[in-house]
Amino acid sequence: MIRHCVFLRFRDDVPASERQSIYLALEALCAKLPGANAIQWGENVSPETGMDKGFSEGFILDFADGAARDAYLVDAEHQTIARNIVSSTVGGAEGVIVFDMEV
Repeated sequence: MIRHCVFLRFRDDVPASERQSIYLALEALCAKLPGANAIQWGENVSPETGMDKGFSEGFILDFADGAARDAYLVDAEHQTIARNIVSSTVGGAEGVIVFDMEV
């Protein structure tokens, strides 16, 4: 299984409703994609002050395997959502961390 972790540093002017619409769009996409097993999102609640480097929210997608993750990455709907994410974060792509691990 591949765990696709994405951590976000949203701009202050991006309202909570817009952030939620991003997560809901990801959820709807993953419901359609074979091998996309689960998605979770939320705010950072770690008590380790300063360790988040300003990345206050994120989401995790679990894929059955690398092929399912790779299909998600090139999906046209994912590409649209990804552009929306990048345009909503501090510094564009600088406001996004992607970390995939095999679990």
